[in-house]
Amino acid sequence: IFGLIVPGGVGGGDMPVVITLLNSASGWALCAEGFVLGNNLLTIVGALIGASGALLSDIMCTAMNKGIVATVGLFERPPVKKVLAPGAVEEKKDATTATVPSIVAKLRDASKVMIVPGYGLAVSKGQYTLSSLITSLQKDGKTVHLAVHPVAGRMPGQLNVLLAEAGVPYDIVFEMEEVNEDMSDYDLVLVIGANDTVNSAAEADPMCEIYGMPVIRVWESREVVVFKRSLGVGYAGLDNPVFYNPNTEMLLGDAKDLLDDLSAGYKA
Repeated sequence: IFGLIVPGGVGGGDMPVVITLLNSASGWALCAEGFVLGNNLLTIVGALIGASGALLSDIMCTAMNKGIVATVGLFERPPVKKVLAPGAVEEKKDATTATVPSIVAKLRDASKVMIVPGYGLAVSKGQYTLSSLITSLQKDGKTVHLAVHPVAGRMPGQLNVLLAEAGVPYDIVFEMEEVNEDMSDYDLVLVIGANDTVNSAAEADPMCEIYGMPVIRVWESREVVVFKRSLGVGYAGLDNPVFYNPNTEMLLGDAKDLLDDLSAGYKA
């Protein structure tokens, strides 16, 4: 019953927290079963599962600047909807799309590059191609860094594991807090499969549902290229103003396919 009630009032962007919360609940249930049966092994294993799930839930809630109660939709204030003035027409926004050759040219011109991976990179399994591209850029003397949001992917640490698995050096992978203040120093930022974690509305729009959530400020760099399957909304179901900024270009398609083409084009 708990597993049915809790997810019912949760938005898509908060679902990973609910998963870890339910995982924690299963651990405490196992712990209680161990007490009842007098089985020390069940008690210890259940306590470990329960504690780790609770810790993960807390880490993710902290990263999104929300409490667990608000995350699961209990006692949460209804979202504030934007209301247009009488006679006003909502402005239509157009994103600038790019091609692989144009992005190859930008990579050649840039001296300092930031890469922000997201869940889209994990889904497409493009981490190995990304690692190869990073190696090529470094061989040409370019400074390449990666910024990983605490809740990037579906669980904390998922992107870090994938990058390490692909051979990306640990010393060029940074946390969000370590790069935000220096984002304006980068010539080019590649956002690969990330959306909500780079949404400027989280800082600028008090009416946004994720307002207050810390995000990576990619829009402060000189140029931004966003790798995305389409111009649709992200996991939280929110539009991203960054996509329509004058210094942003959208490279649409599967992340791995785009990285394959980009890496081949850069090496040519």
